[in-house]
Amino acid sequence: QVQLVESGGGLVQAGGSLRLSCAASGGTFSSSTMGWFRQAPGKEREFVAAITWKSANTYYADSVKGRFTISREAAKNTGYLQMNSLKIEDTAVYYCAASLWLATARRNDYNNWGQGTQVTVSS
Repeated sequence: QVQLVESGGGLVQAGGSLRLSCAASGGTFSSSTMGWFRQAPGKEREFVAAITWKSANTYYADSVKGRFTISREAAKNTGYLQMNSLKIEDTAVYYCAASLWLATARRNDYNNWGQGTQVTVSS
């Protein structure tokens, strides 16, 4: 299976923006869905957004709806998560993941995970 590599994390002030990238290397991204999850210290990993790879249908957690946008460039085997109006509570390690299931938000449906990228939002 391909390796997923996230990039684009960093430190940003509340209200700012970041764009995360998830590049699939070592082959073509052939899964049905690419998802983004995040995990804050002491909390469980939670769903953020997902995109179906062929049709680019998108799905969001309520906590990020209207602020985050997931997209993909299939020709580049790369997915993105544009994060605007960031809040302190968005601070977490963000992971991209691949699932053979279509449009799933369930963590256990994802079988290929990146290493994560840290996003820190300061006041």
